Amino acid sequence: QVQLVESGGGLVQAGGSLRLSCVASTSGRTFSSYAMGWFRHTPGNEREFVAVSSWRGALTDYADSVKGRFTISRDNAKNTVYLQMNNLKPEDTAVYYCAAAGTLSSLVALRTRSRYDYWGQGTQVTVSS
Repeated sequence: QVQLVESGGGLVQAGGSLRLSCVASTSGRTFSSYAMGWFRHTPGNEREFVAVSSWRGALTDYADSVKGRFTISRDNAKNTVYLQMNNLKPEDTAVYYCAAAGTLSSLVALRTRSRYDYWGQGTQVTVSS
């Protein structure tokens, strides 16, 4: 069982930066054994993949729309995954969710929501133009 709590969202002007955090409470398995992903959702759209960190953080992958601007990282000692978002654009406005995947999967497969077993409650990011 994993509980995820996101924080760090807010209102920022275009070109600005935010860092999202997601703290995990785990039982039975260590945090490092989960792949951790970030997704985002806007009204009328499906929840879309943003970034993923493989278990132990050895590998990462990003959606094309955020590549070069966002960085996912994790501190396994703190049971925390981060999403550093730079050069934010109005189209980045969304509710951002972190998620944990407990089954070993390829990075490509981890772009899919169904691969994730646990989700946080989300944090709102609003980018003004």
